[in-house]
Amino acid sequence: MSAGLVGARVKAQRERLGFNQEAVSRHLGFKDRQTLSAIETGERRVTAEELMRFAEVLVAPLDYFTDPYILAGEGGFSWRQSNVAPARLDAYEAEAGRLIALHRVLGGTPPVTRRALRLTKASSYEDAQAAGEAFAAEFALGETPALRLAEVMERDLGILVLMVDAERGVSGAACHLPELDAVLINRHEVPGRRHYDLAHELFHVLTWETMPPERIEDSERLGRSRVEQLADNFAAAVLMPSAALDRFGPWDGGDAHALADRLNAAANALAVTSQALKWRLVAIGALSKAAAAGIDGARLRNNGRAAAPDDAPPLFSRPFAEQVAAAIGAGRLSARRAARILGLPVDDLAEVFAAQGVTFDLGM
Repeated sequence: MSAGLVGARVKAQRERLGFNQEAVSRHLGFKDRQTLSAIETGERRVTAEELMRFAEVLVAPLDYFTDPYILAGEGGFSWRQSNVAPARLDAYEAEAGRLIALHRVLGGTPPVTRRALRLTKASSYEDAQAAGEAFAAEFALGETPALRLAEVMERDLGILVLMVDAERGVSGAACHLPELDAVLINRHEVPGRRHYDLAHELFHVLTWETMPPERIEDSERLGRSRVEQLADNFAAAVLMPSAALDRFGPWDGGDAHALADRLNAAANALAVTSQALKWRLVAIGALSKAAAAGIDGARLRNNGRAAAPDDAPPLFSRPFAEQVAAAIGAGRLSARRAARILGLPVDDLAEVFAAQGVTFDLGM
């Protein structure tokens, strides 16, 4: 464990308890607070004896300071959720943090230069849409951007993208650390919702320094913050850029039932929800507000299907599965420890990775 990570965890726990540096320094027997400050900034390593004292004074188990497979006092999360109790969200954040920490330990790093959008809270919704259009064009997301977005985020931007069995009520999250970014998506959401959440969280990753999101975002709440509304506009434009919409022809005209059917067909082709497509068309002036208001929302439910599709993608992602499998194969990580970190029975590990097209020897 590096001095920087130990120091960050010492600082995080001290601040969580409401202690100042002077008080903790006295309890530890340091001559002045500069010693503690140097530890917290990673400039000075701690001895084994000091580490034991930190665990005692800061009321934390020793592995809080030493376990590389947790995130503590580092970076931050932004959760897209609805009605999740704080304690449940805290517990799930710890689980999610282990996945990201595992990726970090195994060598996951972003490109030398992190990508960022030139947007601020003062930017207009039109600015956010233009940024989304430009992103889709620059990375050649094609006629169905939703199907290529995760690959581009992983390959070209160095963002860890994981499909997870999230806490009920959580649809997605972004995580920003000094050295890497990650996006987690609840794989049990309907496809259109998954893709929209992915693009929405991408916005947070690309704007974290200029407008960091709130830790908890209620995706169902009215009057959401401007940052979240900018994220929605960016996401809609990434997934439904004008170039991808042109092939569906003009939208105004015809009766409401026929329009609903056209929206459902186009939304299925774009792998988005019909409701999202409807409001995207209104935003770019391709569909009038009056025509949109005349559509029976029930006809757009599940994109016109009798029920939502049950097509959850495999757990995690192929690059992540390859990374973990390679570490197990090289003896850097045991299969049992990997299974514990991933929250899986060890006997299920090979099957989960095989679903991503990755095979390996458990080596137990």
